[in-house]
Amino acid sequence: MTTFDEPPVFPRGFTCASRNVGLKPKAKDLSLFVSDIDCAAAAVFTRNQFPGAPIILGRETIKGGVLRAVIVNSKVSNVATGATGIVRARRMAAAAAREVGTDAGKVLVSSTGVIGVSLPIEKIENGIVGMASELQADPMVGALGIMTTDTRPKALSTKVGAATITWIAKGAGMIEPNMATMLAYVFTDAALDASTLDAMLRRAVDVSLNMLSVDGDMSTSDTCAILANGLAGPVDADAFETALTAGTIRMAEIIARDGEGANHLIKVVVRGAAKREDARSVAKAVVNSPLVKTMVAGADPNVGRLLMAIGKCLSAAIDPAKTDVWINGHQVVAGGARGDFEDGLVRTALADDVVTIEIALGLGDANATAFGCDLTQGYIDENAAYYSS
Repeated sequence: MTTFDEPPVFPRGFTCASRNVGLKPKAKDLSLFVSDIDCAAAAVFTRNQFPGAPIILGRETIKGGVLRAVIVNSKVSNVATGATGIVRARRMAAAAAREVGTDAGKVLVSSTGVIGVSLPIEKIENGIVGMASELQADPMVGALGIMTTDTRPKALSTKVGAATITWIAKGAGMIEPNMATMLAYVFTDAALDASTLDAMLRRAVDVSLNMLSVDGDMSTSDTCAILANGLAGPVDADAFETALTAGTIRMAEIIARDGEGANHLIKVVVRGAAKREDARSVAKAVVNSPLVKTMVAGADPNVGRLLMAIGKCLSAAIDPAKTDVWINGHQVVAGGARGDFEDGLVRTALADDVVTIEIALGLGDANATAFGCDLTQGYIDENAAYYSS
């Protein structure tokens, strides 16, 4: 079982800094992550067909397989800004490169925030000057500068032999990734090449961040990158991938729990599916259902909502007579029918911070787990005037 550091720490050779450069009134709005030496690197990005300028540039940058730094601004996403947005993303990379003494082609740029607003690049170019002198080894410092509607900074770290893996992420809304997630960065001092990192990252993301959904909406800015500077030397590849996957799953849970307005983390575990695709589609359908989300929010053991969400997966093999469902260990569906359970006990279970919905399809040995959150008035309040706030 993977254990995580408390508090989280950076791998050797990595530091970060964050500042307010005037994009937000007061809060930190620019973060810089730097390695002492060049890193082997890989990344995956959103498949949304309206990608932001940083995504377009990032796909170009990561082809080299080498990064030295990551620069991230919050408040303005630099999405739907046309050719000017690309130019400003390049200027952002160049500004970071000048500050840390590297090439712009070794800087990954990310932006998060409001869509359709021109990036105030001059504020970033001016604000980053001198930031290298503030670099420090606390990953929470960098996590603070990338927050938008997040209620807390998000960072984790763990050890694999002599190496450390550290995750930093942001995300609370517009989250249902496809090939990537929100903004998430993984840093390690293990010695691994770019192609190995790419394969490991894709496998880890597939069972974690790509099984995460707050609201079913795929962001135009999703990015997940991994940087390895090798300062700890070689590691056991299997042990490293196991830890990478465990930490990325844990980060998915942290992001889901911090979903906009959320009071509960929802985990949907599907087992016994005929095919892996069936298990994934059922898990996602249940975790994405507004009716299931509000059922959890209201601690209302409405079995019909669960059966509806499972049954609408028309491409999946479903046999009602073989379908069983549990909520936090209480069986609420047996053979496709409402189980004989005590409402009060299940209502109490639904009030837990983590609500696990387990679904047994009885048709095979394929499994999947999805991560999400409940739907409350807070989500509406957060998003009703997001552009204007």
